Amino acid sequence: MSQGVNSTVTASNVRRTIKNLRWWVLVLFLLGVTVNYITRNSLGILAPELKSSLGITTEQYSWIVGAFQLAYTLFQPLCGWLIDVIGLKIGFLICAAIWALACLFHAGASSWLHLAFLRFVMGGAEAAATPANAKTIGEWFPKQERPIAAGWAGVGFSVGAMLAPPIIYFAHASFGWQGAFMFTGVLALLWVVLWWLFYHNPEQHPRLGKEELAFIRQDNEAPAVTQPFFTTLKVVAKNRRFYGIAIPAFMAEPAWAVMSFWVPLYLAREHGMDLKQIAMFAWLPFLAADLGSVASGYITRLYTRWFGLTRVNSVVASSVTGAFLMISLAVVAFTRDPYVTIVLISIGGFGHQIISCMLSALVVESFDKGQMATVNGMRGSAAWIASFAFSLIIGVTADTIGFNPLFIAMGLFDLIGACFLIAFIAERRGRRI
Repeated sequence: MSQGVNSTVTASNVRRTIKNLRWWVLVLFLLGVTVNYITRNSLGILAPELKSSLGITTEQYSWIVGAFQLAYTLFQPLCGWLIDVIGLKIGFLICAAIWALACLFHAGASSWLHLAFLRFVMGGAEAAATPANAKTIGEWFPKQERPIAAGWAGVGFSVGAMLAPPIIYFAHASFGWQGAFMFTGVLALLWVVLWWLFYHNPEQHPRLGKEELAFIRQDNEAPAVTQPFFTTLKVVAKNRRFYGIAIPAFMAEPAWAVMSFWVPLYLAREHGMDLKQIAMFAWLPFLAADLGSVASGYITRLYTRWFGLTRVNSVVASSVTGAFLMISLAVVAFTRDPYVTIVLISIGGFGHQIISCMLSALVVESFDKGQMATVNGMRGSAAWIASFAFSLIIGVTADTIGFNPLFIAMGLFDLIGACFLIAFIAERRGRRI
């Protein structure tokens, strides 16, 4: 009888564990970031109609975009510190609930100032995505898998942007621009429920097997130690490696801001595309970005296998490869064919996500668990300072000098960032780590 009971208990335990649970957790996080990007990119897709319906000028639209970017810049370190202190589950849940509600309230906007305020609130809450990315990878993956995990995690940032055009187009066709905002807000609230129900830390997850937990913790990293917010900022600011990550992030982000917020307007203005045509083509750069995210981690393995690079140097080499691909954006200035333009921007999307994912991997590689979310938030702030400034520059110059000089600049920025990455991060010893 005892043997039968024990067998039942054992079978029950086996059923309760999920093989490779860490990857399913990553899928859950990826889904949240996907929804995050659908909600944020809804503004860019609807921009031509919003400008017409609410009487918004190009400069006023730049301030609406800038409000989001300013909040995203300011709140990334704070959201990261919050997640480090109260934990990934509750910290990310609070922020996601706020951005979902803010998106819903977009439907009631009646002026550009109203939209700017709502975008500021949304930007502050959605700023949690970048630090949560590093925290998820650091908590759920051993060092040997983190570049690959970072690449797959980055997929969520571009899948959402890729899905936004068709989703927003069909929501707009069915419910109008107000209904499109409400539809995406409801999607975000549904994900909040999923996160609450299914996310747990590795040590507390009821479906995580002992063998997989041991695999995740194989590096014997020191337990996470959190410090007061400004103490953490001071410590990180003295670390030379942080600048080797933050400066390339600063140089890279303007291109992503243009893809997220300005490309639909660019296609409408420079190539005469309507909303339907934008929905047909504007997702392609983000599909390419998805492929770049996935490829980035595997490229690091190729550099290690082919050239014997250390793990850090292979990540740096992968990022530098992405920087050279960004030259395609400079070529956009020299073509008038809309289809060639989409291809060139797509190559830029591929290259950008290689850079972005590898910078996240370097944060996880270079800082302890008690700092990862905060540091990745600081990296994000550096990136979004550039994003904010560049959007304002576009707002005041696009109507006079056009977009071409801005595309040339974006094509060269990442090469400058690559120089700092090599100077401050690359290892000069031949040892493996």
